[in-house]
Amino acid sequence: MSAVPISISVPHPSFHAMTPADLDAVMEAENRIYEFPWSRGNFSDSLDSGYRSWVMRDGDELLGYGVVMMVLDEAHLLNISVLPERQGRGLGSRLLEFFFADARARRAVRMLLEVRPGNASGLRLYGRYGFAEIGRRRDYYPARNGREDAIVMERML
Repeated sequence: MSAVPISISVPHPSFHAMTPADLDAVMEAENRIYEFPWSRGNFSDSLDSGYRSWVMRDGDELLGYGVVMMVLDEAHLLNISVLPERQGRGLGSRLLEFFFADARARRAVRMLLEVRPGNASGLRLYGRYGFAEIGRRRDYYPARNGREDAIVMERML
């Protein structure tokens, strides 16, 4: 599946392995982006477990970040986030393409993810890149009035 051309606001963002030194900035962003953000412990545990955790920067400015868990020949996208003031400019696409390349380099043949049904921008992004719904996880996410299902999506790499 080829990528859809998108206008990128930062021509050449850089990607760096996330470290504990990044967690203050990542947590500040995570808390601004999500009503139900990951905890600092979620990110720390991901780093400690050796998950593929990355930050995307323009110089020293954090643009986005993400976490991918590799299991045998599968990549499971656990978190992909772009700072609110940088959303809608193609940076989510840039992150996703980076994660595809990284997963392929580790011989993954498919990528999986979960997404909230109400995450319209996420669903559009994943649809553009050929992800297809393969199931639902009932009551997966916390929500204002209890729990919300997750759409499970898959894309072959």
